[in-house]
Amino acid sequence: MSQTPASSADSPPRRPRPPLRQVFARHKLLGMLLALALIWLFFWPQTDGSFVRPNSISNLLLQTSVTGMLACGMVLVIIAGEIDLSVGSLLGLLGGVAALLTVNHGWNTWLAVAVVLLLGAAFGLVNGYLTTRLRVPSFIVGLGGMLAYRGLLQLSTDSVTIAPVPDDLGAIAQAFVPPGLSWAIVVLIIALACGLTLARRRRHRQLGLDRIPAWLDTLRVSAIAAAAIGFVLVLNQAHGVPLPVLILLALLGVFTWITTQTVFGRHVYAVGSNVEASRLSGVNVRRVKLLVFMLMGLMCAFAGVVNTARLAAGSPSAGVGSELDAIAACFIGGTSMRGGSGTVYGAMIGALVMASLDNGMQQMNVDTSWQMIVKGAVLVLAVWIDVATGAERA
Repeated sequence: MSQTPASSADSPPRRPRPPLRQVFARHKLLGMLLALALIWLFFWPQTDGSFVRPNSISNLLLQTSVTGMLACGMVLVIIAGEIDLSVGSLLGLLGGVAALLTVNHGWNTWLAVAVVLLLGAAFGLVNGYLTTRLRVPSFIVGLGGMLAYRGLLQLSTDSVTIAPVPDDLGAIAQAFVPPGLSWAIVVLIIALACGLTLARRRRHRQLGLDRIPAWLDTLRVSAIAAAAIGFVLVLNQAHGVPLPVLILLALLGVFTWITTQTVFGRHVYAVGSNVEASRLSGVNVRRVKLLVFMLMGLMCAFAGVVNTARLAAGSPSAGVGSELDAIAACFIGGTSMRGGSGTVYGAMIGALVMASLDNGMQQMNVDTSWQMIVKGAVLVLAVWIDVATGAERA
């Protein structure tokens, strides 16, 4: 006797989705920007307005640059379904190498920076090889690297600070972009936003795909233009756009292009979503993860050089806790802890949230222990939101 399949009417009805929760589940960027705005609004009166002054904002963005560089690489690692806990120690080691080469051995600054970047990519490949070829879980590889790289840093520096670094190395973190060049970059950003938007609409029309309303594209480009103009106006009231912030924006553009416009970027998302399905579809999963870890090592090199330049010294304690800030920035920025979902610009906003909390609480003279408690609570809240919105989408 055959059984009749249960009709959809027999299944329990789904609870209606709350409209606000549905909006934030679909548009995480909106939620992140709202959270950032609320943080700034809270610290504004608490610091008697000093939090939003041009010099303070310039310093805040400079603080964001190191975490943001690490987050650029970390977001790809997490999207691919892995994790790297060694980035803080690797940042310190590579920054220490830059100081050693320039101060103790008298190397040319730019040659030393090139060597440090190559070393960063090489260390990333080692982490990727251990994870992909030797099948050591990335959590263990990162944990081992956290200890080993910190030990190498202390061994190479004899646990003493190496200072002062050459002026041209220090200028990497202490120089500012001239106002004229800043405005030229703003014009370039607006032109790129318009060009890419028009190209996307033309491509969709040629392929017969649905296009979002023209007014929405116009609103998006206008928001980008307003943000770029306001950004430069505020920073030019201080000393100008800090060079590390410009480097971070360039890296943001490169990594956004990689994740959205390249086959490799699509493979990273595919691997993080379903490894087995990606492998059966012909994706070289090992190569994708190996390249992801290599890029992570390269970002550690960028961050290490900027950190050493900012401190004007190579410190054996540099980068302590930076891996937690980078991971937290990714999760706060909407990267899914399950892999397969996330954006580079979201991670940048997450890094700005972390730096805003640090900067604001320091200006309020909040005890360090409470700063750690607040940052930990924000991280847990961000992961809970990811789980909640993930269940909502399911």
